[in-house]
Amino acid sequence: MSAEITRTLQRAAVVCVIILPILYLVIVYYRPGELRQEVPTTQKRFSLQSHLPPPSPCTCPDGSVLLKDHIPKDQYEKVAKRRAKELQQHKARTTSVLSRLLIALPNSPLQYPIQGFTVRPLTTTPIPGLALHAGQRSSYKVSLNVSKGVLTTENVAEGVKVQGGGGTRLIMESSSLVILNDALAKVIYTSTVYHIHTGDLASFQFENHEAVFPITIKQPQLPVLHDMGTDINSHVTIATKTFLRYPQLKVLLSSIRRFYSNIEVVIADDSFEPEHITGEHIRQYFMPPAQGWFAGRNLAVSQVTTKYFLWVDDDFLFTENTKIEKLVEVMEAVPELDVLGGTVQGNQFYFSLLYEEGEEMEGGCLYRKSQGKFQSLPGYPQCFLASGVVNFFLARTDAIQKVGFDPKLQRVAHSEFFIDGLGSLLVATCDHVSIDHQPKTGNNKDNAHYARFRNPGNSDVEFKLQLHFFKNHLKCVKYG
Repeated sequence: MSAEITRTLQRAAVVCVIILPILYLVIVYYRPGELRQEVPTTQKRFSLQSHLPPPSPCTCPDGSVLLKDHIPKDQYEKVAKRRAKELQQHKARTTSVLSRLLIALPNSPLQYPIQGFTVRPLTTTPIPGLALHAGQRSSYKVSLNVSKGVLTTENVAEGVKVQGGGGTRLIMESSSLVILNDALAKVIYTSTVYHIHTGDLASFQFENHEAVFPITIKQPQLPVLHDMGTDINSHVTIATKTFLRYPQLKVLLSSIRRFYSNIEVVIADDSFEPEHITGEHIRQYFMPPAQGWFAGRNLAVSQVTTKYFLWVDDDFLFTENTKIEKLVEVMEAVPELDVLGGTVQGNQFYFSLLYEEGEEMEGGCLYRKSQGKFQSLPGYPQCFLASGVVNFFLARTDAIQKVGFDPKLQRVAHSEFFIDGLGSLLVATCDHVSIDHQPKTGNNKDNAHYARFRNPGNSDVEFKLQLHFFKNHLKCVKYG
């Protein structure tokens, strides 16, 4: 009998040895408010809001053009000062507290929104997700601080002491963690600054713990949608710029009509002796003579009313392989795209732009790498991302209008548009849609006149480099 009792006690001891550790783990990890104490954060609070070190001077690639060498020496100091002033204004327009680096300290008992909390200017919005997860205490005290709004609470239950409601600092204290968290769920932020897109940083504190989270203050934008209609004529407008090349322009138009009889064509014309081009679905806009390529592009694109436009030169030639629908298919399948290039007579010209911001005084470094590309488009292995493409491209009209073509550039201009659009325009190129180039004709008076304007002189190149120095805040540029 005693042996049986002994075996029973042994079994009970084994069960206890197994159960007690499991029970301990359950209590510790599922009831943290009673047995687990958060580790105090010893870092100073200012370490939460850290600034990245200012950009260091960039390194110009071998073969780069040093742009300051192209600024007249007697003007350099004044130009540099004006450039520095413009840079500061640019930063004021394009940066906010939302650009600040925030570092989350470890093991914090604070719960708060880390992304996506957006409020409209001058409106009231509850702050989602605020809570405290702390161990047992006789009292819990938290505070919130903002700078571009005020903090309030509503319908707070008894047992919570609130200080500072209606100001930029709010303090809440309670002996009950449950009641305090209920009050935190009712904290409201009201923006007091009108701005279409800025931000605030909220500081949330408990004892030695601090969390900083962003509040985006943004005016919602109305969508601008395009009715695509039912056919290619309501999807795309063809745009071109002409100057002293009416024979070539007429050949281009004839080739367009062979494949697209009703598509709209917009022509910007700055010829010296304008010739009216007639025909259905053709709109010709005259400019003062010799205003240049980019001024003409601006005019033509400004008159486009369709979702997309196809840019072509006035001496191009449509063929059986000029399938605009295929370009539209890709753009519609990848709505983030802004520009999609094709090939011109088998030449799929494209390039990448490699840009280092550099430091404020010297400026940045830019490398235009011919045939440079990035990854392919998902689902379209014949297409891949780049920074710039050839003069035959389909583009999203509203995106291009926002970047624009600098009319200061009259003859030395193509990459410059994509440089201005770097970071704003998502560009790709495809090899399955092509257009031809018209064969060169014999020398005549018009060709000779055109050549004098088409081939830039040294002064045009110098002006472009000076423009890169000031407008694009560059130290150097390399064309590779």
